[in-house]
Amino acid sequence: MTPPPGWYRDPSAPHQERWWDGTAWTEHRRAAEPVGYGQAVGQAPVPVPVPVPVPVPVPGPERGPGTGGRGKAVAVTAAAAVLVAAIVTGVFVLGEDDEGSARTRTPPVTATATDPAPVDDPPSSSPTASEPSADDPALVEDQLNGITLPLPDGWVRPEHVAEDDVMMTTDGTYDCPADGSVCRHGLVVSRTVTANAESSPKVLAQQDIEDAADDAYDRDLIGNKPFGGIESHEEVASGPVAVAGRAGYYVRWRVTTAEGPGGYVQSMVFPSTVGTESPILVRYVFDAGEDGPPLADMDTITKGIRPIGDADTGGGVGSGIGPTD
Repeated sequence: MTPPPGWYRDPSAPHQERWWDGTAWTEHRRAAEPVGYGQAVGQAPVPVPVPVPVPVPVPGPERGPGTGGRGKAVAVTAAAAVLVAAIVTGVFVLGEDDEGSARTRTPPVTATATDPAPVDDPPSSSPTASEPSADDPALVEDQLNGITLPLPDGWVRPEHVAEDDVMMTTDGTYDCPADGSVCRHGLVVSRTVTANAESSPKVLAQQDIEDAADDAYDRDLIGNKPFGGIESHEEVASGPVAVAGRAGYYVRWRVTTAEGPGGYVQSMVFPSTVGTESPILVRYVFDAGEDGPPLADMDTITKGIRPIGDADTGGGVGSGIGPTD
């Protein structure tokens, strides 16, 4: 069954209407009526069969001469109004989606060369804020001890480092001044203290500092002396420190080597925030001289240590940290 004759949206020019004579499109066109609620702008509905109520004549008093033409005009006008309303209603069929909410369905339209190109939805103008996480490139994570450490500028995650507890190193390497192996200007180590039953951060830091100096500037893992050995050392700072919300202690030495500018080592111990609260040891090794990292990075890293998943719990060194140069 084909639609009755009438004005419909022109499939080849959605901005106007075209006359359908009941069997085919004619060349008669006119400006389109205003778009109704729920209809997409520029969409041309295809003529669809819509049942059209036929006005039924109502018996009444006999009309006199001259009234028949006006009655026929009224009937034709009413029928046309019903036809337009039925067509508009037929285009929009309300259904329900999978969740039971009402939605509007429109008949499919075959695209033509004159149809406007689809327009993408504009991007959202409200960026989503996110909290820092362990995946942040400015953080490194020590999962064993339940902490994260910040990566200052010039520091990177360890690559091609023999020790598995090194958390970060300075970027790049250089030839060691003595034995000819490869050295780095700085590194930071994080490990759990398991050598003895001592739990005092102060005692553990004082016990570790000499080993830290020997491991960094005396002999390496295979017995070489990258800096020709240690000639002397002196304590330049020590005292209480708050780390990740826990009370700890640190000791810092200045080390003089046989070759090269020497460096600084620091041993810092504080209780873990997870498990049995075993003491955590963080060692800092910084070359001295203009090529070494700034000593202020020790404080920056210390202040930035956090328990995993708790970015608000911080710490930092006290006034007794001593000189930083």
